[in-house]
Amino acid sequence: MTERLLQYLWQFQYFNKHSAILDNGDSFQVIHPGRYNTNQGPDFLEAKIKIEDTLWVGHVELHLKTSDWFRHAHHLDRNYDNVVLHVVWENDLPDTETRIPVFSMQSKVPLMLLEQYGHWMNNSGFIACGSQIRDVSRIIWISWRERLLAERMQRKSSTVFSFLLQSNQHWDETFWWLLARNFGAVLNFEPFEAMAKSLPITLLARYRNKLPILEALLLGQCGLLEGAFSAEYPAMLQREYLHIKAKFHLQPVRQPVHFLRTRPVNFPTIRLAQLAKLIHGSSHLFASIKDTVQLNDVRNWLAVTASEFWDQHYTFNKSSVHRPKKLGNQMIDTLIINTVVPILFAYGSLHNEEQYKNRALNWLDELEPEMNAVTNGYAGLGIVNKSACDSQALLELKNHYCEPRKCLDCAVGNALLKRSVAVSLETCF
Repeated sequence: MTERLLQYLWQFQYFNKHSAILDNGDSFQVIHPGRYNTNQGPDFLEAKIKIEDTLWVGHVELHLKTSDWFRHAHHLDRNYDNVVLHVVWENDLPDTETRIPVFSMQSKVPLMLLEQYGHWMNNSGFIACGSQIRDVSRIIWISWRERLLAERMQRKSSTVFSFLLQSNQHWDETFWWLLARNFGAVLNFEPFEAMAKSLPITLLARYRNKLPILEALLLGQCGLLEGAFSAEYPAMLQREYLHIKAKFHLQPVRQPVHFLRTRPVNFPTIRLAQLAKLIHGSSHLFASIKDTVQLNDVRNWLAVTASEFWDQHYTFNKSSVHRPKKLGNQMIDTLIINTVVPILFAYGSLHNEEQYKNRALNWLDELEPEMNAVTNGYAGLGIVNKSACDSQALLELKNHYCEPRKCLDCAVGNALLKRSVAVSLETCF
């Protein structure tokens, strides 16, 4: 038993109402269980409890044991003065030691619900309810997907808002930081973000028409232009970088970039060269995205090819078979999902302009679904993944509900537990 499960049982009144007797023998009736409180203070606020013939309006506090009231020093806290009922799993104190009526639930909760919850908490499968998830109705899934997608967008918007605060509300700077971060993908997002924050957008704009200098700035700030080079192109980049570094007193970032466990096409050298090419062909980064209506126009903007040197290189010191290093469709979709959509959604949220939020979500719905270990896991359970909207919702579900076992806060878990309660009440009570 956990305190969160006890709160859940009280919130939805999943106990035997025919045994609604306080521990002191008084009968009681729950007119309203109260409003679940996630902030400081009692667990449920403004409850209505009828004890014998008297209606009490106040708060309800829940603990695993009655003695927790004193262990948490609630008897000394004025925030708990208006508590009218103490709901516990186990009453371990005599009635004479408690001022507030106590209701212990241990013997009044459907056994099937407890068994179901216990099974989920100990299940080592992909998700706790994997064998039952397909039993949930389509209507519940549709509404839950919308909620998950909204939470996902809010979570990603929080990163945008954090960058905005750091950049003094500069949308172009914020977009540049977010774009560079996501060009680095999982292994290199930290050094790429640090690199972007070390190069003001105004400096990049100054050299926007000089691609070699842009490459030199990005590669140099990531520490990739150090040492001696035999080839002329990297040597030239190094000279350009050292000149501009001294001129503008630039400090290279200290986080190392990673090549290991990365396919050559994803090497940081290639990604930085592609990012430089993207800046080379753009002006007012965020404004161009904000004014774009068609998703294909965004795709075309992102479909850049690194400069000619990289046609035969993945790194500076070793040549390779000729292959232009064009940004692939999968990477383009990833950048739209993690950069373009979140910043457009955040802009619409901050300025109360639904057109931008709707456009962001529509673009997400147009994109092919993401294929990864999480979406493949749900696909194995028969869960639909038809677009990036679905895959983003599934990532939110897996990472923030299934992994931390927050089944009580999940619509799927709620539906399955509700069914367990219905069966238990029919057969046991």
